[in-house]
Amino acid sequence: MATQLQTARTGTISDEVRFVARTETIEAELVCAEIAAGRLVIPANKLHIKTNLKPIGIGRVLTTKVNANIGTSSVRSKVVAEIEKMQAALSAGADAIMDLSTGGNLDDTRRQLLARCQVPFGTVPIYQVIEGRGVEDIDSKVIIEVIEKQAKQGVDFFTIHAGVLKEHLPLLEKRVGGIVSRGGALLAKWMIYHNKQNPLYDMFDDLCGIMAEYDICFSLGDGLRPGCIADATDRAQIAELETLGELTGRAQEKGCQVMVEGPGHIPFDQIQYNMEIQQQICNGAPFYVLGPVVTDIAPGYDHITSAIGGTAAAFYGASFLCYVTPREHLGLPNADDVRAGVIATKIAAHAADIARGLKGTSQRDKRLSIARANLDWKTHLAEALDPQTAERMYREVCTEIGGKELPSADYCSMCGRQWCSVRINKEIREKIKNK
Repeated sequence: MATQLQTARTGTISDEVRFVARTETIEAELVCAEIAAGRLVIPANKLHIKTNLKPIGIGRVLTTKVNANIGTSSVRSKVVAEIEKMQAALSAGADAIMDLSTGGNLDDTRRQLLARCQVPFGTVPIYQVIEGRGVEDIDSKVIIEVIEKQAKQGVDFFTIHAGVLKEHLPLLEKRVGGIVSRGGALLAKWMIYHNKQNPLYDMFDDLCGIMAEYDICFSLGDGLRPGCIADATDRAQIAELETLGELTGRAQEKGCQVMVEGPGHIPFDQIQYNMEIQQQICNGAPFYVLGPVVTDIAPGYDHITSAIGGTAAAFYGASFLCYVTPREHLGLPNADDVRAGVIATKIAAHAADIARGLKGTSQRDKRLSIARANLDWKTHLAEALDPQTAERMYREVCTEIGGKELPSADYCSMCGRQWCSVRINKEIREKIKNK
């Protein structure tokens, strides 16, 4: 059975392409052409499609998508908590989920999450490769076994850190943050111990065979992404990106769908360059970025620093934003953190889509604005990106100003009734209309 890329290259429109086109109100032929060109992917493992997956497309002709990372750690490994976090992410509008678990029974955690996940589901296989092993025990056989096992469970996209090469490691000497990617750090340690090239790079053709068999999308990992703005756009980051460009072409030649991961921590003024150079080096493959985080001094608020960078990234070239939660750099997020991270990143993605002029993206804004101008609280709240929070805040205000409830209140506590410009404007419009 052919992959989405192979099918699109023949000009055939798959069921998944039709589903994505219908969901996004776009021509199926355009989606098909973008997949064939390598500029759009539909992460959809053939086995996940048979169970509960609702496909999405990731590419510049479509709306910007948002991913939410969840997963156990070695000190917190309750599956029930990860299920709760995934449900919080999905209810807040996440388009994809990544399981980054490193603690507990990884196979069972993945199985339970996948059974409840109707959106594309990703993992980082190297995390399970290292589970219970030292770098001295890792070889190509172990890597293949783990990847095949996860493929058979229905994982839709894999982060594969094949672009971190042995010759890149000396370039890290002057870095402030070093290697902040867990996968990148583990592979660097392996290369130093064995004095060999990155095994994922050496066995890349074999990996392509597995990916094509299940139509799993490569998410080529940025193991040398900058972990602080002082390291942004340095030689190590760009050297790895050049390798990712090479791997993108090799994977696509073998019929595999590919997206490329990007930084990381980047000052705002460097975001445009980073987005554009990726598009150039990787021949337009969808760019999947973490943030980017635009300042390092906001622990506890990095969902905000990430959203600032995310809007710019999506405007200048990214197609897929990985959320950052308020607890980034501080600890494993809980369900509330996950929700806050998804909402902040959805705001960033939507703002970028409006700025890009994507058809229909600002219609919801206009509906909300009309409702706001008409003091139509019910519609106003329903059109909010996070209706749950908006309604809670509004009801709290209603209690404060005398127990009035929507839709009867014609002002809020910000100005009070006498000074409410929205109410006054409504009166003005009615008087002009009745003249």
